[in-house]
Amino acid sequence: MARKNLLQSLMGPGPIAGPDAPTDTAPVGGDPADPASPAPSASSPAARPRYTKGAIGAVSQSIADLKSRSIAEIDPFTIEQGGVSDRLDDDDADHQALMDSIRDYGQQVPVLVRPHPEKDGRFQVVYGRRRVKALRDLGLPVKAMIRDLDDRELVIAQGQENSARKDLTFIEKANFARQMREAGYDRKIICDALHVDKTQVSRMLAVADALPLSLVEVIGAAPSVGRNRWLDLARLLTDSETPVEDAIALVNLSGAPLSDARFEALMQALSLPRRRAAGDDGSPVDETILRSAAGVEVGRLARRRGRMILTIPLANAEGFDAWLEANFQKLHRDWLASRGDGPAEGKDR
Repeated sequence: MARKNLLQSLMGPGPIAGPDAPTDTAPVGGDPADPASPAPSASSPAARPRYTKGAIGAVSQSIADLKSRSIAEIDPFTIEQGGVSDRLDDDDADHQALMDSIRDYGQQVPVLVRPHPEKDGRFQVVYGRRRVKALRDLGLPVKAMIRDLDDRELVIAQGQENSARKDLTFIEKANFARQMREAGYDRKIICDALHVDKTQVSRMLAVADALPLSLVEVIGAAPSVGRNRWLDLARLLTDSETPVEDAIALVNLSGAPLSDARFEALMQALSLPRRRAAGDDGSPVDETILRSAAGVEVGRLARRRGRMILTIPLANAEGFDAWLEANFQKLHRDWLASRGDGPAEGKDR
């Protein structure tokens, strides 16, 4: 099987899912109301019929092949994550919209899963993670195609499906490539998965290597931001000698709800030259102007003699000062989590 055509081969001549298409579904993975009753894996010996020679054997083989390409209904709680993580954002509004659509019109497009390589009766999702999550929250079974795939075929199918839909942003593709490289896949496999050439993969990895993953995760998918601007951000981080923890704090301080706005807020904050001022006793003070995503000055940070002082003009604060005071513990917990220290509940109370 040619790797570049893996996704098309996986879809194969199976039934087309749609509002007018016939649905050939069979429950798999146990009764959704009874997770304790899993069905045998599609790859288990019990699920494979024995074939005899001759015409009867050929017909039996054809029926089994057709059945293997039909759409099954699977308990969503038997489906686990598979492959590598391809999303940076988990948007609550998008999730709710998908749930509403499925509730009103049903699941129009099946997901692709493979039998779990280590757990009988369970599956790993190849693509369709958002649909699985929505159906799980709705308490509905998942319409899925089940394919026997090895790890390499899984990530190739996952990457090609995302590329075909063209809904992964540049930084998500770069992060996907980085994860594949760290998992030990060679450059050729990464190219096949993302359906790009080696030059493009090299550019993606250059961006992924230049930016700390913890900062990228805080910013998010940033759909309008391309390769050059991510490289600009990496250069700004280096030139300004801003620690990653400080950059993450600046993103959180912006309060921007959308990833594009969070990116712009950080770029703006890092682009502002630090003003060298003098304290009351004549000692030097590093001062940074903090601006909102709209470019309005919100406050100033002054670093002097081992301390940092945040000043917010109350006349134009519009309640931001009160919000910052009320949410300080949450911001501090987010900062601790960004360092890998966990939520640190109760540490700052």
